Amino acid sequence: MKILLLSPYDAMSHQYWWQGLRDNLREHAFCVVTLPPRFFSWRFRGNSLSFAFDERLKDGYDLVIATSMTDLSSLRGMCPALSSIPTIVYFHENQFAYPLNSALPGAGSVDQERLVERQITSIYTAISGDLLLFNSMFNRDSFLAGVGGLLGRLPDGVPEGVLDQLKQKSQVQCVPLSQDTFAAFVGAEDGDADRDGARDGRLRIVWNHRWEYDKGLDALESLVEGLVARTDSANIFIHVIGQSFRKVPPQMTRISAMLDAAGALGHFGFLDSRRDYLNLLRDSHVVLSSAIHEFQGIAVLEAVACGCVPLVPDALAYQEFIPERHRYVSQDDAIEALIGLSECHMTGTMPAAPDMRQLSWDQQMGSWQQHIKQARNNFSTSAERSL
Repeated sequence: MKILLLSPYDAMSHQYWWQGLRDNLREHAFCVVTLPPRFFSWRFRGNSLSFAFDERLKDGYDLVIATSMTDLSSLRGMCPALSSIPTIVYFHENQFAYPLNSALPGAGSVDQERLVERQITSIYTAISGDLLLFNSMFNRDSFLAGVGGLLGRLPDGVPEGVLDQLKQKSQVQCVPLSQDTFAAFVGAEDGDADRDGARDGRLRIVWNHRWEYDKGLDALESLVEGLVARTDSANIFIHVIGQSFRKVPPQMTRISAMLDAAGALGHFGFLDSRRDYLNLLRDSHVVLSSAIHEFQGIAVLEAVACGCVPLVPDALAYQEFIPERHRYVSQDDAIEALIGLSECHMTGTMPAAPDMRQLSWDQQMGSWQQHIKQARNNFSTSAERSL
C-alpha cells in the first residue's frame, strides 16, 4: 500500500512516531511530507497552503495518515484528489487540554481567540478524517469533552450529531516505543551491579523533558529546592536533559546553580546522540516528571523501559501508563518519595521498574495494521452512504 504521511509541525515526538511507522510497517511504502517545527501559529493555520502545491501530494495514494495539526478540510479543498483517499488523523495532542502560559507577555484575550480558532480547525480536521486515533484515553476524552463544550457555546448553525459522529470513529492507539529502547533495557539487566550503585552509591535521578513551561519548570525548581534542603546531597545526583531552545528558561538556570552548589548536578542539557541518551537512562535509577501537560509521555515511558523507576504526577495520561504507586499528588509527596527511594537505593531494596514491553512495536504492530484496514472500511462505508 502507498501511504502519504503529513506532519505539518514535525517536532521530535512526531518524528519518533512516523519513523516508527515507516520502519516497522515495511509492507507499506511511505511518502513522508513534513514542515519544520517553528512558527507554531502560522504552521497551525497555514499548513494547508504550504502543503497544497507540493507535487508529492499528487502522486496517487491508497491511504493518508495526517497529524491532527493538519488543516485537513482546507487541504482537501485545495487538493481534491485527497478527498477520494481514506484518511487516518493521529492526535499527539489536542488544543482543548493545552495549558495557556499566563506568564507570557500579551497572554489573555488574543491567545484565547487564537486557541478557539485552533480548536475549531481541529474539529474540521476530525470531521474530515475517516478514523481518529489518539495516543491516550486522556487525549481522546479531553478532546471529545472539549468539542462538546465548544459546540454547545456556538450561537447557531451547529448540525446535530457532530459529537456522536466523532466518538464513533475515535480510538486509542499509543505511540509504540522503539526497539532500541528495549535493547538498552537488556543491557541494563546485564549490568545490574552498576545500576545498583557500585560506582558511587548515589541515587541517580533523570528529568528528561522539553525545556518549556508546560513540562512544569516552576514545579521542578520548587521540587529541586525542597529536595536539596531536606536530603543529604551526597546521596543524590540529578540529570536535567531534554530538548532545549535558543532562550534558556530562567528556572533552568537557577536549577543548575542549585544542584551545582549542592554537588548534585549531573548532565545538564540536550544529548545529541541517541546512544548516549539511552545509556544515560540505563545508568539512572529514577525518572522524574513535573509536567502539567502530557498526552502520553514518551520520554518517561522510554526511561521506564530502560529500567528507571518512575515518579510522576497523579494526573494527565500518566494515570494510564504508570502504576499508582509511582504517582504523586503533591510536591511534598514527591520529595518524600525521592528520599525514600534514596534510602532504598542505599540498602539495596530499590523497587523494580514497571514492565513497558506491552508498548513495544512487537506488541503494537497488529493494532496498527488493523487501524489501517479499518480506515479503509470506514471510508468505503462513508462513500456508499453518500451515493
